[in-house]
Amino acid sequence: MPDTEMTLRDALDIQVADHAACPVRQILDHVAAKWTVLVLLELDVGPRRFNALGRALPDISKRMLTQTLRDLQRDGLISREVFDTKPPSVEYALTPLGASLMGPLFGLVHWAETNRAPIFAAQADFDAAAG
Repeated sequence: MPDTEMTLRDALDIQVADHAACPVRQILDHVAAKWTVLVLLELDVGPRRFNALGRALPDISKRMLTQTLRDLQRDGLISREVFDTKPPSVEYALTPLGASLMGPLFGLVHWAETNRAPIFAAQADFDAAAG
């Protein structure tokens, strides 16, 4: 690679032996969690209550949805608003920080959709060759 081209590793100034200190590793660990992307995409449409998120993502357990929402709230990507109603209701929404993630996330989603077939073909070829 010519000296004028910078790799992602160069841009992040990461030493190979120090991956634990990578500034994006912890963020990617959360964003790449199984349900995170789907929850964020659902909240990008607008604020949602817990049960509405559960209906939109029928395969997620209530416990996992709760944990995913807590993780996203802890990371500052979503907000949680409690309404003084009977029974009490809670609504989740993207924060400005969470909204700023949607552009890059849509890019990744588009890339995955565009490259799904070649990736599946490569996996099938690999599996066939591996026996």
